[in-house]
Amino acid sequence: MANKDLIELKGTIEELLPATMFKVRLESGQIVLGHLSGKLRMNKIRLSLGDSVRVEMTPYDLTKGRITYRF
Repeated sequence: MANKDLIELKGTIEELLPATMFKVRLESGQIVLGHLSGKLRMNKIRLSLGDSVRVEMTPYDLTKGRITYRF
């Protein structure tokens, strides 16, 4: 899958879950399950409630995504 197939959306962290998983509320109001990307894990970027993030999602499953950036 190429990067052009990904959907990038902005959202805010709603809930912290175990194993670096998060519930993210998108700008559209939808809540998705997000996990940290490798770069965020490698650089030990911490996320907390209310943080604004960018989420990449595949068009095949719009209920899960990868958190790629924290604003």
